[in-house]
Amino acid sequence: MPGESFVVGVDVGTGSARAALVSIAGKVLKTSVHSIRTWNDQPNYYEQSSDDIWRAVCECVKTVTAECGKEQIKGIGFDATCSLVALDCNMLPLTVSPTNDNQRNVILWMDHRADEEARTINATGHRMLNYVGGSISLEMEVPKLLWLKRHMFATVWTMAGAFFDLPDYLTYRATGIDSRSICSAVCKWNYDAEEQSWCEEYFRLIGLSDMLGRDHWKLIGRRVLHPGTPIEGGLSKAAAGELGLLAGTAVAASMIDAHAGALALLGCQGDPGEAGKLTSKMGIICGTSSCHMSLTESPVLAPGIWGPYKHAIIPGLYLNEAGQSATGVLIDHILQTHPCYGTLLSEHGSNSKIYAYLNGFLHCIADERAVRSVHELTIDLHIWPDYHGNRSPLADPDLKGMVCGLRMTKDVENLALLYLALMQALAYGTRHILDVLHSSGRESITSILLCGGLSKNSLFVQTHADICSVPVLLPTEPEAVLLGSAMMGAYAAGLYQSLESAASSMGGNATIVTPDLSDESRGYHERKYRVFQRMYSDQRAYERIMKG
Repeated sequence: MPGESFVVGVDVGTGSARAALVSIAGKVLKTSVHSIRTWNDQPNYYEQSSDDIWRAVCECVKTVTAECGKEQIKGIGFDATCSLVALDCNMLPLTVSPTNDNQRNVILWMDHRADEEARTINATGHRMLNYVGGSISLEMEVPKLLWLKRHMFATVWTMAGAFFDLPDYLTYRATGIDSRSICSAVCKWNYDAEEQSWCEEYFRLIGLSDMLGRDHWKLIGRRVLHPGTPIEGGLSKAAAGELGLLAGTAVAASMIDAHAGALALLGCQGDPGEAGKLTSKMGIICGTSSCHMSLTESPVLAPGIWGPYKHAIIPGLYLNEAGQSATGVLIDHILQTHPCYGTLLSEHGSNSKIYAYLNGFLHCIADERAVRSVHELTIDLHIWPDYHGNRSPLADPDLKGMVCGLRMTKDVENLALLYLALMQALAYGTRHILDVLHSSGRESITSILLCGGLSKNSLFVQTHADICSVPVLLPTEPEAVLLGSAMMGAYAAGLYQSLESAASSMGGNATIVTPDLSDESRGYHERKYRVFQRMYSDQRAYERIMKG
C-alpha cells in the first residue's frame, strides 16, 4: 500500500452513508458504513438532516483511509439519493418540516407530500415534461419546491438561500463551491440539457418564477457541471480536516446514486475480446425496486420512460431511465404471505436461503415431470407484477397486481410455482421496457448488466437472459455504486482522460450468463409474453366495465 495512489467513492443511500477506498485499477479495497437518521412523523413525510449526513460521510471516509497517507488519496467522488436539501441565506440548514426544526432540512426522495403539486405541473403539458416520460413524478424536486412555496412560504420560501439535490450538497460541503451536476439537474430538476439552461417559460408556467427573479437562478444553481468534472480548488481546508484528507484533493461533480451504479455497470466488460460499446448495454440496479438505464448517441423519446437526459452520465450521450416499482420487495411479499413461509423459515433460516432452496426445488419438479425447462412448469400460471403500480413503461401508479391460474393447494410446490411465475413476470416487464425503447427508435440492446441483491439469485438472472434473449453480465466487483463514485474521483484527479475511459478501465470483468435461444424456449416465452400483455388489457377492460 505505501506509495500507491487511491481514490475514494462516497455513496449516501436512504438509510446510511458509505465510503470505499478504491485502487486506480478499480478494485474496492475497503468499505465503511454509517447509519443516518430519518424522521417519519406522519404518512408520506420523510425528512433527514444534512449535518447528520455529512457527519456520517466524514466517519466513513476517515475509516477507509486510516491506513494510507493523505497524499495517496488523489480524488474523491460523491453520489447520493435525489433528496432535496434546503439552506438559508447564510447557507445553514433551513427546515423543510412542519415541526419547523431546522435540523430537519432534507426532504427524502421517497417523501410523497407533493402529490397535488405534481398533478398541477403535469396538467400544464409543457414540453419539458417530454423528458420525464410525459409526466413528472412527485418524488422529483420541482414538485417539492412548489409544495414548500405553497405550504411553508413564510418559514422556508422567503428565507431560502439555496436548494440542492443531495449529491450536489455533498460537493458543496466538500469544496465550498456552489455548483450543480447536470446529472441531478436534468434528471430531477427539469434542467434543459439541450439548451444548457433553465427553461424560464416552464418555471413561470408552473408558478416558480421566483427561481428566475431571486438573483437569476441562484436558488437552484447557476453553474452546472458534467459528472466527474473537477470542482475548482478541490477539498476546502475545513472539509479536508473533517474528512481526514489533504486540502486541494480533487473533488468530482456528483451523480445520483443509481446513476453512479449504472456508470460502473456500463463500464464493465464481458469477454476480454468483446468491444461492448456503452450504447449497446442496459444496466439494471435491482434490489427492492429496479432501475433500468441505457445510453444512446442520439435522443430517444420513449413513452413512460424518463429521458432522454443529455450528459447525465457521460458527456455527449443521452440517458434513458426506466424502472419497476417493486421487485425484490414483491418477491419477499409473495414468500412471506404464503402459508408455507413459517415452516421454510424455521428450516432454512433466512429468505435468501429459502430462495436458493426453491431454485433447486423447481429443477427437481422439472426433472420429475420430464419437461425441457423449469419455465414450462408455469404453462397455466401467469402473473402481472404491478402490485405497487407501474413505473415504466406504462407510468401508471394505480395499476394492480394480477394472478391467473390459482389452485387450492398451499404446499411448497404451490409457493415454488408462484415464485417462478413472478420471476418470469418481472423479466417480461424488462422485455416490455426493451420493446418500447426499440419501437421508439433505440438501437437494440445486446447485453444486460445486473447489480444489487437480485443479481445474486440465479433464477432471476437466468430468467432475464432467457426472456430478453440477450446475455446477462454479472460484474466481479459487487460494489457498483461505490465504484462509480470512485471512477468520478479518478477522472477529476486527472488519472484518466475522460469519464468514459475511467469507466472502461476501472469497470473490471464479468461472469456471462447466456440465454436459451432454442426455438422451444423462444416460442414458449413468446406465448407467455402475449398472455402478459393481455393481462394488462384485461385489467383495463375490467375497469371500464365497472365504471359502467
